[in-house]
Amino acid sequence: LQSKTQNGSGRSSFPFPYTPYRIQEQFMAALYAALEAGRVGIFESPTGTGKSLSLICGALSWLRDFEEKKQQEEARLLAPEGSGQEEKQPLASGGLACLNSGDTSGEPDWITAFVQKKEEQDLVHRLKEEQIRRKKREERLEKIRHNVQLKYAAKRKRSEEDETKHLLQLSKEILSEGAGEAVPEQLDHNEEELILAEYESDEEKKVTSGLEEDDNNDLEEEHVTKIYYCSRTHSQLSQFVHEVQKSPFGKDTRLVSLGSRQNLCVNEEVRRLGALQLINDRCTEMQKNKHEKKSDAEVEGKKRRVSRAVCPFYSYEQMQFLRDEVLVEVKDIEQLVTLGKETKACPYYGSRYAIPAAQLVVLPYQMLLHEATRSAAGIILKDQVVIIDEAHNLIDTITCIHSVEVSGSQLCCAHSQLLQYMERYRKRLKAKNLMYIKQILYLLERFVVMLGGNVNQNPSCQAVSQTGTELKSINDFLFQSQIDNINLFKVAQVSSIGTLFGFVERYGNPAPAVKTNKENQKLAGLQNFLMTLQQGSYKEGPLQSPPVEADNDHFQAASPLMHIEGFLSALTNANEDGRVILNRQGTIGQSSLKFLLLNPAVHFAKVVKECRAVIIAGERGPTGTHYFSCSSSIPVSGCPEIFSFGPSNQQLEFTYQTRDLPQMMDETGRILCNLCNVVPGGVVCFFPSYDYEKQVYAHWEKAGLLTRLATKKKIFQEPKKANQVEQVLAEYAKCIKRCSQAGGQMTGALLLSVVGGKMSEGINFSDDLGRCVIMVGMPYPNIKSPELQEKMTWLDKTMPRAASQAPSRVLIENLCMKAVNQSIGRAIRHQKDFASILLLDHRYARPAILNKLPQWIRERIQVKSAFGSAFAELRKFHRGKSD
Repeated sequence: LQSKTQNGSGRSSFPFPYTPYRIQEQFMAALYAALEAGRVGIFESPTGTGKSLSLICGALSWLRDFEEKKQQEEARLLAPEGSGQEEKQPLASGGLACLNSGDTSGEPDWITAFVQKKEEQDLVHRLKEEQIRRKKREERLEKIRHNVQLKYAAKRKRSEEDETKHLLQLSKEILSEGAGEAVPEQLDHNEEELILAEYESDEEKKVTSGLEEDDNNDLEEEHVTKIYYCSRTHSQLSQFVHEVQKSPFGKDTRLVSLGSRQNLCVNEEVRRLGALQLINDRCTEMQKNKHEKKSDAEVEGKKRRVSRAVCPFYSYEQMQFLRDEVLVEVKDIEQLVTLGKETKACPYYGSRYAIPAAQLVVLPYQMLLHEATRSAAGIILKDQVVIIDEAHNLIDTITCIHSVEVSGSQLCCAHSQLLQYMERYRKRLKAKNLMYIKQILYLLERFVVMLGGNVNQNPSCQAVSQTGTELKSINDFLFQSQIDNINLFKVAQVSSIGTLFGFVERYGNPAPAVKTNKENQKLAGLQNFLMTLQQGSYKEGPLQSPPVEADNDHFQAASPLMHIEGFLSALTNANEDGRVILNRQGTIGQSSLKFLLLNPAVHFAKVVKECRAVIIAGERGPTGTHYFSCSSSIPVSGCPEIFSFGPSNQQLEFTYQTRDLPQMMDETGRILCNLCNVVPGGVVCFFPSYDYEKQVYAHWEKAGLLTRLATKKKIFQEPKKANQVEQVLAEYAKCIKRCSQAGGQMTGALLLSVVGGKMSEGINFSDDLGRCVIMVGMPYPNIKSPELQEKMTWLDKTMPRAASQAPSRVLIENLCMKAVNQSIGRAIRHQKDFASILLLDHRYARPAILNKLPQWIRERIQVKSAFGSAFAELRKFHRGKSD
């Protein structure tokens, strides 16, 4: 079906899988116009209104038109003179760059003509090359489409032959070991991989992708104009890909899904490592092993390294084949992993080699918003389109990515590990690497001193003399730590940390479950060696380190060295964009250093600057550069109400001073008892915090209100542990279904949830699961938090006042209402769904607060001065729906 609509962008129709709502037509038209104009667009659309399909059909329609116009312009420019073609006109806006864009005023005519001719010749040459590449790609993909039945038999046979050759070569190299020149110390071949490669600065480094040069040239292509779609979670991305598959563009769109190694690795030996950082390091090691130079000329006068394990899935031919398979048919991450196992090719790298030719790239927030990750993945944003979905989490995500915290115990542990590594391999390390390791050791010592401790003592036994929180600017922290003379840019980029991490994981905390007995004996020997270092009996070590506590769960999960690397990188931010928080609590081990990013805009500005257009889509957005809201016309049924008073005429105001009063908790219980009598199915009630929910529950139990509630609905509580959420939800759904089928006095279930908890985002309470959503009070953040106070101070200094409100006050209200909007958005998930939404606090009626609710709620919300009239309206709504 085609959605017909006239809009200012010139687009009159949009392919759509079914007859769209009028608001979806308007959404696609506005999206098309924003992309055509190359603007930043902010789109507000509640979940359940077809936002994903509207994004897909609107954006891909624009991309298809853009490519068509571009090819027409190419054809016109490449048309031979005198061929009867119409005279070449200036290029259309949004197409190729116009020739001779510079100012030639005042230049002689012959110079202007020469420059124009030269630029035109260069452009024609580039266009011919692009046409050739496009033709080769299309022929290659078409060939794959028509030969799917051959599958991967020939490729697998070739891969097995290559593997056999590799094993023979490997055995020859192992047998030939020992003929080299003597070295300062003989190491076990498993330890050779832990010796740091010589550090090269950016000026010295030759950038490669890990493949041989010729192979890399075959894999790499020019980047076509594409759309990067990113969201927060893996499940949201998979859901989007499934929507693309069902759309009219599902058959002819070149789409690639990106993810982490943890999601895409198909090497079972590596996957068993579990932790993301372990998987990353092992993968990097295997690549390095594959591409080490083995020629005698390069190793002359040196001991050749023993060849180590390489990944059988990291094969040029197989990854090239997987890349083409990905581009032929739309696949989500699960299908990509299955394909990788079948073709014996790495999905992680194969998907990245598909980026240049892809039209739609689906990836997580973090991969796009973090510059280093973006660069490593081969993502180029210049003149491309970025769509950020679920954008209400955008600021928090950027802040979280660029903020990092390290504890005193982690600092001491990292110092101990690094010192042990240096003493073990001192004679094998290059001078430059040894220098950087000593600099990192010095940094760790100074950081612990800033907390009031000493790295040579057990952090859990060092009491902090002055407890409390102290905030410092980056420059002040660097000067007071006496590390301002160290180049943190280089130290943070030293490749040693990944190798050190492998050293610690192998020898500092061995995992017997996955080691053979022989390996365990060998590791036990080195473990004893490390213990001698910790006990101070190793003669060559000038500085001894304290023992590391084994009961630290975080230490067991990952090396603290990775957190140190993140903290060092954070300290390279501009002085005005962040703060360092020194949190001294109890002992040095319990104390911590935290970098707090104050200005996430500086990191997002890089994305906006590079891109052609940026589309920000979410459930609630502020007015912006190109703002569109479909909230006012959404075809859903809801009854939003503000309850200012309870049944006993008690004013509802859940401030920190009043919410703990017995009469306030009693009034809340009476409201729920009344609601449970008239609302069928499920009722979800959100509290500001776990502690307050527990306190209210205990009070109701003591006052007998819990028994009254249980006569109508079975009561469930949101668990704190994530692994229990699914079980609670399943029992909650079963209870509602059982009650609706059986009838009788029990009418469903009541779920007591927490704002910002496991149930407030990502869980859909559609249909009978959520016929009523209740918000108890206003979930303001803790303004006594040092981090929040510093953000408020920074905003008041740098941002202009909004009307009569200070920027810090606007921040507090925005954080509160963002949490409210996410929670109440759990209900009404599709067109035929319905639910009542109740806000229990008279402060919701204030204009400044009302304005921060979604538009569709603002236009329908009712503010009743008395509980009786508000309850009557609610009963009428639900009776009407039941009838």
